Amino acid sequence: MLTDAQVVDVIDNADQNRFELRLSGDLVGILGYFDLADTPPGAGAGVGVVAARPPGPKGRGRQAPVVSFMHTVIVEDFGHRGLAALMVGRSLDLARGYGWKVRPVCTYVQRFVSAHPEYRDLVVPVDG
Repeated sequence: MLTDAQVVDVIDNADQNRFELRLSGDLVGILGYFDLADTPPGAGAGVGVVAARPPGPKGRGRQAPVVSFMHTVIVEDFGHRGLAALMVGRSLDLARGYGWKVRPVCTYVQRFVSAHPEYRDLVVPVDG
């Protein structure tokens, strides 16, 4: 259970392509993301760089970036406290603020979006 004294933050660590859940400053969870469209030519698998936050206005004919939410991880000692849901919700809020569309590759994110219809406008289908 979380106490009132604990501070919960979800931040975007763009250098690591992940959102981070910090509990009173300690890293306790991550949600990794990947933007294939921004992968530099010739880069290997797993390398992706997302445009600076937040992106400029979409403008005429310009589509929102599609970012895959790849995996959600919470440190085992902090499991079963609702922290994954909190991190995913806040990450989706940040994605909305950036003007992103989200491809939920992670099954936890898929289940979260199914249970929270307020985020369905952000979601694009997972191919295959």
